[in-house]
Amino acid sequence: MSVTLDFKSDTVTKPTDAMLDAMMSAEVGDDVFGQDPTINALEAKAAGMFGHEAALFCPSGTMTNQIAIKVHTQPGEEVICDRLAHIYNYEGGGIAMNSGCSVRLLHGDKGRFVANDILENINPDDPHHPRTTLVSIENTSNKGGGAIWKQEEVQRIKKVCAENALKLHLDGARLFNALVETGESTQLIGETFDSISICLSKGLGCPVGSLLIGNADFIYQAIRVRKVFGGGMRQAGYLAAAGVFALDNHVERLKKDHALAKEIGNLLQSQSWVSEVMNVETNIVVAMLADAVKQKQIIQALTKLGIETVAFGHGKIRFVTHLSLPSNALDYTADAFKRLEI
Repeated sequence: MSVTLDFKSDTVTKPTDAMLDAMMSAEVGDDVFGQDPTINALEAKAAGMFGHEAALFCPSGTMTNQIAIKVHTQPGEEVICDRLAHIYNYEGGGIAMNSGCSVRLLHGDKGRFVANDILENINPDDPHHPRTTLVSIENTSNKGGGAIWKQEEVQRIKKVCAENALKLHLDGARLFNALVETGESTQLIGETFDSISICLSKGLGCPVGSLLIGNADFIYQAIRVRKVFGGGMRQAGYLAAAGVFALDNHVERLKKDHALAKEIGNLLQSQSWVSEVMNVETNIVVAMLADAVKQKQIIQALTKLGIETVAFGHGKIRFVTHLSLPSNALDYTADAFKRLEI
């Protein structure tokens, strides 16, 4: 029987048997009426973890990010983020379409910028310029190869935002990947950001779902925006039960994904068709190819050998480790690389 290892993304994970059991035994109700007890429990749990007042369960991280931007801004204002940010690159132009805002792109290091970059890019209070109102960071940085932000710099960014009346949003799609490496607390993160988005459907292994976290007034407004975006769900407690299970059982195990990613990175570095591997900090491995022209050919050849990966910009391919990979993933990958013909 052929084997396929899916390294395209950690979004390909499937619920474990134990998670499925939790989902099937969930108590549910109508969440639009606020009557789904499992969703209510998940939202309370997430809010409490980060020391905030409330949270909102949504279908996707794109939706939680876009809701946050919509609540924090008014049309004609401007959002500051890095040029590699997910909210800019991978959310369908949602900042413009949903919120009517422009974007000021920073050129940081692997998706991470510094406080002074913000100071240099806040527009003057002048009718010729859009009003700068929101800063967003992404931790870990996907296009930065899973790079982790240094909390000391984030605190400096928070100070600049506070001094200039800017809101600070965290796209924490893979936040727990960062936290299991740094040992920083969710409470510290909660104190730092005005709003936080976390994904349940990536490394945490849920089939669907993300959470938006903030104070009570923010979430009250977010509920209205979610409704307009079509994100109101009914008996979605079956999905929320997966989220509760994941937060209880799948956070610390992310370290296993990181360890495998580092091994995959070392393996890639020894291949003649790879020129460089971006420093592996979490569960994302980005390999720069020795011959960028062969990108499609290499991806197709790997697929035939049972290794599914994805293009990640010109001359780059990405491998993402996750809980649905088998225990022999490293050995199987090493063998496939030996048999690769390009």
